[in-house]
Parts: sequence; C-alpha cells; structure tokens
Amino acid sequence: MAIVAGVDIGNSTTEVCIARVSDSGEMQFLSSGIIKTTGIKGTTANIPGIRMALADALKSAGVDMHDLKQIRFNEATPVIGDLAMETITETIITESTMIGHNPGTPGGLGLGVGKTVAFGELDQVLSGEKVIVVIPAGIDFADAAQSLNWAFDRGVLIEGAIACQDDAVLIANRLEKTIPIVDEVTLIDKVPLGMLAAVEVTEPGNTIQTLSNPYGIATVFHLTPEETKMVVPIARALIGNRSAVVVRTPQGDVKARTIPAGAITIFGQRHREEIDVDAGSTKIMQAVERVQPVVDVKGEPGTNAGGMLERVRQVMSDLTGQPLNQMNIQDLLSVDTFIPQEVRGGLAGEFALENAVALAAMVKTSRLPMQQIADQLTAQLGIPVVIAGVEANMAVLGALTTPGTDKPLAILDMGGGSTDAAIATRDGKTHSIHLAGAGDMVTMLINSELGLNDIDLAEDIKKHSLAKVESLYHVRLEDGTVRFYEEHLPPQVFARVVILKESGMVPIPTTHSLEKIRHVRREAKKKVFVTNALRALARVAPTGNVRHIEFVVMVGGSALDFEVADMVADALAEYGIVCGRGNIRGTEGPRNAVATGLVLTYTGDGR
Repeated sequence: MAIVAGVDIGNSTTEVCIARVSDSGEMQFLSSGIIKTTGIKGTTANIPGIRMALADALKSAGVDMHDLKQIRFNEATPVIGDLAMETITETIITESTMIGHNPGTPGGLGLGVGKTVAFGELDQVLSGEKVIVVIPAGIDFADAAQSLNWAFDRGVLIEGAIACQDDAVLIANRLEKTIPIVDEVTLIDKVPLGMLAAVEVTEPGNTIQTLSNPYGIATVFHLTPEETKMVVPIARALIGNRSAVVVRTPQGDVKARTIPAGAITIFGQRHREEIDVDAGSTKIMQAVERVQPVVDVKGEPGTNAGGMLERVRQVMSDLTGQPLNQMNIQDLLSVDTFIPQEVRGGLAGEFALENAVALAAMVKTSRLPMQQIADQLTAQLGIPVVIAGVEANMAVLGALTTPGTDKPLAILDMGGGSTDAAIATRDGKTHSIHLAGAGDMVTMLINSELGLNDIDLAEDIKKHSLAKVESLYHVRLEDGTVRFYEEHLPPQVFARVVILKESGMVPIPTTHSLEKIRHVRREAKKKVFVTNALRALARVAPTGNVRHIEFVVMVGGSALDFEVADMVADALAEYGIVCGRGNIRGTEGPRNAVATGLVLTYTGDGR
C-alpha cells in the first residue's frame, strides 16, 4: 500500500492529487488541492506553493506528510508574454497642441474658433475680435461669467472658453450667449496664448463631429493637404469625445520621436523567415507555421520587438540560472491589439489607441530547473520526488477519467501561460504539443486595450460577466436582460459598468461602455484561445488535419471560463468534432487532469 501525490505546476495554479495505491495496483483517489502558483512556472520559487498545495490536499485526505511514498511532478515549460509596439511608441502631433480629455460636464454647445487670450487680458481685446478665453485656476465661476458678459456687451466675439476648474456648466448657465466651454484642463498654464484655436462641445449622448475629422480640422485652420496628413493623429485621438480643443502652435513646438517596431527572425530546423512586426500578427503567424518546428526566435536589435524578446530571455536566464545563449524560444503567438499611448502636445492627459502586436513567447529551458525543484523538495521533506512525465501526456490520462470518454481522444489543456494539446490513439500512443499563449495573454490584452493599468481588474473582467447599473434597484445585464433588487445598491456603483463577482459588484473606473468592454473581452479570448486551439489540434492530428479528430476534451483552468469553452466548441463544430469540458474523475470538472494523470502513471499501466 502506497500513498502518492501528483503535482501539476501551472503558470497560474499548482494542483495536487492524492491517491492510495494497493499492492495489486488498485487506486483510490483521496483528495485534491489547488493553490496559486508562487513564482514563475518551472523555477525554485514554485516550492512554497507546492508545499501549501500538498498540505491542503493531505489535510483534506486525513493523511500526514510523512505517509507519502512519492511525489510526482510534470515537466513544466515556462511561458512569458509581452507587448511589442507596431510602428510607433507615441502619437505624433506636429505644429499642434490638443485637449480632448472629455471632462464629465463640459459647458455650453457648438463650435467656436478664435485666438486664445488670457482671462486677465480680456479687457484689452478689441470689439469684433474673435477669441477663445483661457480661464486659470482660482477664478470664481460667477466672476468669470460676469467678465465674459461684460466683454459680450463691448462687442467682443467670444467664441469659446478653456477652464482649469470643473465649473464649465456653472459659467455657461450665467452667460448671455451660448458658447462651448471645456473645463478640467489641468495644465492650463501651458495652453499657448495668441494662437488660433477651436473649441467644440456637443449635446450629452452625442460625439463631436468637426475636430474628430481631419478634414474638419483642415477646414477650421485652413490647412494644406500636407498639413492635413499631420493632424490625422489628433482626429483619431478625439473620436468618441463629447468635447475637444485644438490649438495650432508655431512649427517646431512639438517634436516627434519614434522607435521602430523592428523585424523578427524565426529559425526553423530547415530554414528561417524574417518578417517586420509592422506586417501584423497574421503574417507573423504564417511565418511561424512555415518554419515548423521552431528552434529559436530573435528580434532586431534597437527595436521594440528586439527588446521584448531579449527581455524574455534575460528573465528566464535569471530565474533558471541557465546561460543566456541557451535560452531558445520554441513557440510564438502573435495577436493584433491596441495600446493607449500618451499624446505629445496634449495638455490634459490625452491618450490615443495605437496599433500594437502582442507577442507571447515560450522559452525552451532544460530539464535542470525542474530537477532543482525536485531535489530541493526531496531535501526539505525527506520524500522522493520524481519528474514523471510530459504535461500534455499526463493531461490525456487524466482526461480519460471523464465519464463517457475513450481512446482515441484529444485534449486541449488551456492554462494561464500555454495551450497544450495531446492525442491518445487506440494503441496507447500519445503525441503532444506545447504552444505559447493562454489566459495570461488574454488578461494582458484586456488590460492594454482598455487602458486599465491594473492586471487584477483585467483578470476580473476576463473571468466574470458585466452589467450596467441603471438605477439603485436594477441593473441591465450584458445579454440585455434586467435584474431587480429588493435592497438598494451601493451608491458608488450607480450609473457605472460593473463586474458581477460572487462577492458583489465591482465598478470599472473607466468611461468605456458595457458593449466596448464586452467586445474587447470576447475578442481577446477568440484571438488567443480559439486561434491556439486550432493551431494545437492541427499539430497533434495524425494527418495534420483537424477534421480527422473526433473527440476533444477541454481541461485546465481556462476551460472553466464562462464563455471560452463555448467559443472553442463553436469553432470546432464546423469540423464535425465533439468538444466539451472534461470532468476529471467524475468529480473535479476540467481541473486536476495533469495531477491525476501523474498519479495514474505510478501503476505503470497508464490507466
């Protein structure tokens, strides 16, 4: 009689399966455990998490640590994802300054064009002169409105106003004429004076039409065709805003700086491909497929792509203790995305979405780091620790404990950092593949495209559905249905898009609509999970054709996602494949497949 533990070290979680094996080979599963992985997968930093997961599972089984006869590990392959910009690192604006930050309550209405003038010099402006008044901090809204009305009476043509404080509506309500007013401009002292400017404010619920259109800006400022090309970034940055200001400044006020995206070289066993990141993810992935199997990937020095790939190598070299020149990238997933970039020339924290290419790289490390973990854990616990098998092969064995399954069977193990696939034939042979990119990359895309700068919030958006709080007693769910509440909701969630977590509603601190956030979330999952599912299955299929696979079982943490499994199943349905979530041992759902497979191999007869 022996008590054995299977330990699956994943990018996100470390899972444990405890079983009692009789002398005749009969197996009784006792318990399972799961803990968030400590450190990067496949490094000695994993040991604290392994010990916690073991302790948790052993406690549930009512077994002491010293009763364990053996601990069995999977071969862990670390994956790191990063972003490489395509084309530019910041929006370039030449001969212009802009303010398009969309304050919550701009004042007035319409489009005004005139020269900027300081509020304190308004009494010096001549009758008939068209001006945009710049109101600094410290000016009371009543005093500001009174001074503007006096100027109106003198015949000054005040076309609009730019204010530092959040009192645009209070000023507009006290004016004799309706003019557009943009407020909350924090860097008001940097607004150039004596320059031609345009201010546009539209009604609530609408978006500006003139300053978000390059030809509209060209009309306002009488630009030449060459100058119109230069203001395209301004127009793009202002799309969707309710208010905006554009000021034309002397040539040379705003300097441009670019860092090229660069090229990457993909080395295969027989030949290599070089491709510019500017070409986009589709071309990059076509190059990856042409050189299969990938031996290494390198980026052009001095570029975004080169810096990103070398950073991945350096991190893995530092963590594993292996020489930098031995850090080879064995797979690459490329996805088109967007990154909010700060606008040069902006005066209120303006950002514009710029094209980017997200790259997830799988670094090939030696068996040495995993052996270091095993040796250290053996020394600490006094229990033999062995590296028992390839992760995807173990997942197949675990998946076969799902009721209603049999060989031949393919599995998709979608975790945090990698998408693994394996197929078991009727004669017991298995073939597996590890591909870069999974849940962590989806989180990264959501965080980037929504400009959250908060990985934890992006992770919550990925995992949970959304709603819009329309009153203190009801919300509209993302599928359009309405849910009512007997008790009033917290005031801080009113009129906000919220994440529906088990612990309650979490407001999302952005101005993005529910539809935009949902679209970004679903597209990120399709770009990563669906793309990698088809890629992985094509690699393990006997003929390289996905259509020759009949049954697919999805396992891993990402299979628990409330929409990923359906997305993958829909994509595979057109190939006539039966696909669904696994239920490991009939009790664990899609979790614990690898850990269960590791325990099953202890008997030596697979199943």
